[in-house]
Amino acid sequence: MTSDTTVVALRQPEAVDDPLTAVLRSGTRRLLAQAVEAEAEAFLAEMRGQRLPDGRERLVRHGHGPERLVQTGIGPVPVRRVKLRYRGAGQEGERICFASNILPRWARRTPSLNALLPILYLRGVSMGDFQETLAALPGKETPNLSPAVIARLRDTWQADYARWQRRDLAARHYVYLWADGIYLQARMEPQAECMLVLIGATPEGKKELVGFQVGVRESAQSWRELLVDLKACGLAIAPELATGDGALGFWKALEAVFPSTRHQRCWVHKTSNVLNKVPKSVQPAVKQEFREIWQAPDRATAEAAISTFAEKYAAKYEKAVTCLLRDRDALLTFYDFPAEHWDHLWTSNPIESVFATVLHRTVRTKGALSQNTARLMVSKLVMAAAKTWRRLKGENQLPKVIQGVRFRNGVEVKETPTQTAA
Repeated sequence: MTSDTTVVALRQPEAVDDPLTAVLRSGTRRLLAQAVEAEAEAFLAEMRGQRLPDGRERLVRHGHGPERLVQTGIGPVPVRRVKLRYRGAGQEGERICFASNILPRWARRTPSLNALLPILYLRGVSMGDFQETLAALPGKETPNLSPAVIARLRDTWQADYARWQRRDLAARHYVYLWADGIYLQARMEPQAECMLVLIGATPEGKKELVGFQVGVRESAQSWRELLVDLKACGLAIAPELATGDGALGFWKALEAVFPSTRHQRCWVHKTSNVLNKVPKSVQPAVKQEFREIWQAPDRATAEAAISTFAEKYAAKYEKAVTCLLRDRDALLTFYDFPAEHWDHLWTSNPIESVFATVLHRTVRTKGALSQNTARLMVSKLVMAAAKTWRRLKGENQLPKVIQGVRFRNGVEVKETPTQTAA
């Protein structure tokens, strides 16, 4: 019997036969079952000496738990947990419990998939689109990824953020501090608000997110509240140096809360500020001269280059020269610290590079973020990015900075006995 229709039905994605994935899932199931069994047997062998008064073993096999699906990168894999029975109930001694490291008791997703979900959310995938987006990875039948599940995960992230905000900083010491304010393209509140971010360097050379909060136009009061909150959490030791742009609010707050911390103005921000005050035809030459200044081998050479720049452009571009000379001393503070650290100290750009993804997310949501959502996005993104931050070069110099060793033009100043006596 022939059909009258000329419409040809196309093959649907879920109908595609994928024998390779089927083989992988089958192999994964067998390997996982073997690994869980081997882990349980190893634990039983370790506890073999634990016996009851009548000589029987205190810990024995007790079947398996109900089968459940665990989401992996290749789709759902059915697994069963090995159960061990403790026969010493009511006896003296500590109860022996078995907890699988391979298959945690309530696991429904692999840690790698759990890490993927917040990244997808932060990068622009809405909660309603998760199942469709992940169809190419775990498959169409993926459970536990509904909008309600993602919403519960978001609540968990919120709780993680609240705990992080209240963490104890009494044992923390940050040698260097980077500060910046990031403006998101989101309707967070009627007034102009931004994210105030602080990143610190530990004595081991590791960068960490120290703190952030929503502030009003990088005002001194907003920065002060953030710094005071950190102090209230136990951060008592002032950083040796703080790097930031020319926003007056941060520097005023820093003077009030950590007056001993030295100031380093960001050369990237300063270059941008000066370039905005000269014509586009002159900008390439000015940019090259600025690079020669902040890459000078010593302070004297840098100061001479600044004087040359001022003499060359003062007559025609007075505002640009004034902008540079206003922060002349703060721009050259890094010369009093180890040369190995200069690449890290003369700019606060690491903060802006981290926030590029957050800015993309606000564009995708067309600026519809609430203040809480934006703050949560920032915390999850930065904490995830912190795992890949590169350590400071010359970390062996950090203990010297903490001890107050003097550096001139990046080189340690060796104190002679005469100088020490004086």
